[in-house]
Amino acid sequence: MKKSLSSKIFIGLFAGLLIGTAIQYMFNGIAFFDSFILGAAEGVGGMFVSLIKLLVVPLVYVSIVCGIVELKDIASFGRLGGKTFALYLINTIIAIAAALTVGMIFAPGADANLAGTIAAGTVELKATETPDIFSLITNIVPSNPIQAFASGDMLQIIFMAILTGLAIQALDHRGGPAIKTFKVANEIMMKLISLVMSLAPYGVFALMIQLGATLDANTLMSVAGYVALVIAMLVFWIFVFYPIMVGLTTGISPKTFLRAVREQILFSLSTASSNATIPVTMRTLTEKLNVSKSVAGFGVPLGATMNMSGVSIYIALAAIFVANAFGQPINSADLFTLGFTILLLSIGAGGVPGGGVVMVGVILHQLGLPPEGLAIVAAVDRINDMFCTSSNVVGDTAVNTIVAKSEGEIAETEVEDEATFAQTMRN
Repeated sequence: MKKSLSSKIFIGLFAGLLIGTAIQYMFNGIAFFDSFILGAAEGVGGMFVSLIKLLVVPLVYVSIVCGIVELKDIASFGRLGGKTFALYLINTIIAIAAALTVGMIFAPGADANLAGTIAAGTVELKATETPDIFSLITNIVPSNPIQAFASGDMLQIIFMAILTGLAIQALDHRGGPAIKTFKVANEIMMKLISLVMSLAPYGVFALMIQLGATLDANTLMSVAGYVALVIAMLVFWIFVFYPIMVGLTTGISPKTFLRAVREQILFSLSTASSNATIPVTMRTLTEKLNVSKSVAGFGVPLGATMNMSGVSIYIALAAIFVANAFGQPINSADLFTLGFTILLLSIGAGGVPGGGVVMVGVILHQLGLPPEGLAIVAAVDRINDMFCTSSNVVGDTAVNTIVAKSEGEIAETEVEDEATFAQTMRN
């Protein structure tokens, strides 16, 4: 039976760790292993990391431009579109703030000590220094776009992408050729991502040999602690935060809301795809929460693109984990820059396949952190991604339920009772 990509990555992870650990404890000092095997692993791993870095700048620019032009019809929905857009934005901001707070408190990766696993001279570690807020805002506008792309300044690139998207919108029907061009470019980037990710098992295998050769028990415990922290926060968001927010704003009890989204949670956990869960989300809203089809039809596809609260939590904690693991902890002064960057990336590039891993790579590049940390993040991505997707889609349901209530678009009939729900689940 053909193995899935996530299965291959897991195999590459454990095989690489096994070989690296064997070199450390059984074959240490033998020239063949120390020079040839580790040297080859360093070369292959470096090539894989370079491939990821190669995609970062064009991916962010093209994805955000496409996201802007595809959202241009929000204005035609007036108040409904404004409320939905604003709530998705607020939801993501709250998620980012909470994740950064939790990350700073629990400091995942603090005991990993991965800085010594990188060969000298292969990566330049540099501290993340954040200017004052005024300088940060003014520096978003680039004086030289070529230099912004060459240096990989993500905030400036994001600004140019947003500006380009708005300019294309202003052209109305004359912007059709430009829209088609960017959509084709986006499809090319998606294909490139697929090609690079197909090499992920081999890249992770090589990088894990390097890590395994110097790995200790503290590193393994730190990785497990990082995964547990991500899952715990996403579970809290799904089962506590969203039900309480819906209860406070709509009068629908948290218990009733959780009953309604049960099928949605199970489906999203199994598929790990927000887009694949859209039909289930629509059914949950219209049939179980009695939200009008007009609200659900507009809000759910929009949410699949820009409501990335779960991914934002994942990215924030992953960035803090890698920073701590490689001895470059993020200071409190850096949190605004990190949070602002995550917000822009999550909105503009929410539809990218495997977006969590790719966006973590962008953040590591932006903060000057070792991209080798991406190997660990990618290895456990499938576990985190399942819960990220559930958080995203349940958030879609929560936001659209709140919007529908404020617009009087929830049917007055009682939300599906226990007997009806049980019958639905049996069917």
